[in-house]
Amino acid sequence: MPKISAPTIAAHRAQTRERILEAVATLTRTQGIDGISMTDVAAEAGITRTALYNYFPDKASLLLAFTEQVTHGFVDRYAQELPSDASAAERLSAFIRFQLEGIAEHPHPAAAELGASLGPDAYQALADHVAPMQRLLVKILSDGTEGGEFADFPVETTARLVLAMIGAQRVPLVRDETSIAEAHVLVSAFTLRALGVEEDKVQRCVSAAPRDTTESED
Repeated sequence: MPKISAPTIAAHRAQTRERILEAVATLTRTQGIDGISMTDVAAEAGITRTALYNYFPDKASLLLAFTEQVTHGFVDRYAQELPSDASAAERLSAFIRFQLEGIAEHPHPAAAELGASLGPDAYQALADHVAPMQRLLVKILSDGTEGGEFADFPVETTARLVLAMIGAQRVPLVRDETSIAEAHVLVSAFTLRALGVEEDKVQRCVSAAPRDTTESED
């Protein structure tokens, strides 16, 4: 019988589940989401494969849980780090920045490759898990359009274009061909200009972004 390190079985299970997801986070930084195996995760978490399967029956369910955790973290960070009076342009720039940081921290293959790896049902479930981030982007674009900050383009279509531009930075970031800061300037400035934001405001939004937390300091 496994050793219980918490006051109750429920607390022990919660701790173990959190340790498993932390192991996934660690492994995705070095191997990418598509490269990890259940054996890798069990070893990193310090448990047996049998124990791991008691929490997650397969890799798809494990990745879904991890994606849900990352999504909640993204939405919470967005709410906490942006002032309530931030403009739509500032919020859009921050959204792009946080997305790029997520790609760099947890590398993953392109959508088509991930879909082929997980299968259609699991991939659809994965898409449902990241929907809150997409709704957040649509809200930013809607607010900017209604407030006169952005040109009047269809927000759903514009959101897909913005996400596509963010996704296009995946390979350069993973290969260290660009930095988060460089990718942020490129995508944010291009997007804000395309939406009709005045150039001085574009420059303020881009320059106000926090420096890379993933880049080493001298």
